Amino acid sequence: MKKRFVAMAMAGVMAISLAACGGGSGDSGSSGGSSGDALQVVIWDNNQQAGLQEICDDFTAETGIEAKVEVKDWDSYWTLLESGASGGDLPDVFWMHSNNSQMYMKNDMLLQLDDYIAASDEIDLDNYMPEITELYTMDDKHYAIPKDYDTVALWYNKTMFDEAGLSYPDETWSWDDLLEAAKALTKDDGSQYGFAMNPSNDQDTYYNMIYANDGYVVNEDHSASGYDDPKTLEAMDYVGDLLAYCPEPTVMSETGTDVLMQSGQVAMITQGSWMIAGFKDNDYMTENCDIAIIPFNANTGKRVSIINGLGWSAAANTDRPDDCWALLEWFGSKAMQEKQADLGVTMSAYEGTSENWVNNTDLFNLAGYMDVTEDKAGDADNELVLRPYTYNSTKWSTMCQEQLVNAWADPSKMEDVCIDIASQMNEMIASENK
Repeated sequence: MKKRFVAMAMAGVMAISLAACGGGSGDSGSSGGSSGDALQVVIWDNNQQAGLQEICDDFTAETGIEAKVEVKDWDSYWTLLESGASGGDLPDVFWMHSNNSQMYMKNDMLLQLDDYIAASDEIDLDNYMPEITELYTMDDKHYAIPKDYDTVALWYNKTMFDEAGLSYPDETWSWDDLLEAAKALTKDDGSQYGFAMNPSNDQDTYYNMIYANDGYVVNEDHSASGYDDPKTLEAMDYVGDLLAYCPEPTVMSETGTDVLMQSGQVAMITQGSWMIAGFKDNDYMTENCDIAIIPFNANTGKRVSIINGLGWSAAANTDRPDDCWALLEWFGSKAMQEKQADLGVTMSAYEGTSENWVNNTDLFNLAGYMDVTEDKAGDADNELVLRPYTYNSTKWSTMCQEQLVNAWADPSKMEDVCIDIASQMNEMIASENK
């Protein structure tokens, strides 16, 4: 039986300032590419560019409407959208992230899609994960077509495990087992560490540990922080213990945990399914590494994967709304959601298509990413928890990551840092809608 999402809240990362400029759609827009220029499609992940451009090329062959995929790094992406929102010149089609979607929807920056959806033979929102659809819905109006969803799994270096005489991780592993393995895999000379994580790796590391321990980052009604909750503090103390078998915080922040894994400096990381396309192209990863389901909490019996999902959106004031909708409809169709999965771009939001993604490569065992979405006999209690959020989560999540740097440098301060974070978060959350 498929596990459904636990309705929690989703953390933002980047700040955004929106001007409430007009959401006028201009003229009705042209079809068949008669307006000349290619639709500007902007994303932030270069690992997905090739696959998405292939899907766009199929769209062009079918409709005559050209579409070019452009990649910006994460910071530049949101700077571009912030500038476009303030100046009235957003890209035609772009990804929307749950971190920022509420602000864009509330400020009429996104093309409202309900009339298009009602007239479409391809898009029925009942076919998508409802939790992802709801992320891009406000006042019963829809502003994005669900693109994908992601889960978190454990990557491990088989060669390092073999050399240490350790069995590979599997569904029987708890977080305690991971800690013991990390200790055994860490070499005294600093040439190899058991694990790696950064304060910025919230969705793919410590959030999973917090929720598996019955803690929380934001409460269910999005009104208060959970960083001072005893269960959260207990989980973050575990994070502090695990840091003893990680590289120095400055090394991790300067290099990135994925790079450390790819360069053979660490034996394990937890990482999101969005990294598969990049790891497939890395010879070291394909020769030495594989994937297991994320560990569970031995005390609670819970295995938690924090989950998120993107949506395809268009600018409210685009002068080509019909062309933009045609592309959104194409991206969201069952055939193209299947192709996205087949190409290994990412797991797809259309129900029943992500099994294709698991089979897109034999280089790694991708089942670890899908198994957490299922109830399996003898397994822990698997839960999918939506990434924590409030209306303006960008501000407090950045603060959290900045403050946690102090705990990474000195784990003995972990509880004090988390309690202080909770106090600051509560002030920020209280002021969000004032």
